[in-house]
Amino acid sequence: MGIESSCDDTSAAVIRDGIILSNVIAGQAVHERYGGVVPELASRAHQQNIIPVVHDALKQAKIAKEEISAVAFTRGPGLLGSLLVGTSFAKGFSSALNIPMIEVNHLQAHVLAHFIKEDENDADQPSFPFLCLLVSGGNSQIILVKSFDDMEIIGQTIDDAAGEAFDKCAKVMGLGYPGGPVVDRLAKQGDSVRFRFSKPNIAGYDYSFSGLKTSFLYFLRDELKNDSGFIDKNREDLCASLQKTIIDVLMDKLYHAAKDCKIKEVAVAGGVSANSGLRNAFEEYSRKYGWKIHIPKFAYTTDNAAMVAITGYYKYKKGEFSGYDIAPYARVSI
Repeated sequence: MGIESSCDDTSAAVIRDGIILSNVIAGQAVHERYGGVVPELASRAHQQNIIPVVHDALKQAKIAKEEISAVAFTRGPGLLGSLLVGTSFAKGFSSALNIPMIEVNHLQAHVLAHFIKEDENDADQPSFPFLCLLVSGGNSQIILVKSFDDMEIIGQTIDDAAGEAFDKCAKVMGLGYPGGPVVDRLAKQGDSVRFRFSKPNIAGYDYSFSGLKTSFLYFLRDELKNDSGFIDKNREDLCASLQKTIIDVLMDKLYHAAKDCKIKEVAVAGGVSANSGLRNAFEEYSRKYGWKIHIPKFAYTTDNAAMVAITGYYKYKKGEFSGYDIAPYARVSI
């Protein structure tokens, strides 16, 4: 069983021999009115959701809790209060059933989501080594994946993440939270080359999105001085142009990393991997540069326990178990 509680999604999943049996996720609508996740409210909601979610995961998997051989949980990174709920539940579950407990790095789990099998004939998993672009609200990283437990970050954001840029720019336009999916929907109806925003000039494979957010904010400020209805009149084109800029930045670095590493197998993971523009860009680069690409199913893009369970599965096979003295951590690298 996998338990995920790093942010505002409470999730439990069951995997048998690498094959997914259930993956239950409970979101938290309470944060929408605040325009972002409120840590204290998130941890309280996890406490309310964790038992019903685990119950549903067992029910959907059609197994009894006594059949579980180990429990994997997200140790970090994430919101400390939220992580404490998942960690504490895992300790109680492990102790009650006398089964081993396995800590999972949240970032590694996003990468290994590509190894979740829908059935025993599912063979569409990446081959090592491959590159993975991990993009979410908190992370924008290019990871060289050498094996299940050997990953190296070769590029990452030096300030804001791509998902944060989507959400903050959407908030400026009054699109609500989370803004990324709204931007994606509106971008499909807009002209992606109508407006141009600044792109960072950062050496190597690292990213930066703080300048783009500032450029977007100042552009809107200047336009609104001349026309107070500018955003309403140009919302689709603004979203399309913003989305294209972010994706161009992400793909340019990834292309150079793949070229320099001489790797043709490339994957994408994290919440922003649900973005249709980014998925289309991966398809385009696959055709243009001969990449073999791996794009996760939508259910495995956002925070979910299936990715925790599959990561725990491979650690279980190596006997990598945790003690009851383990504590979650808010910050950690891959």
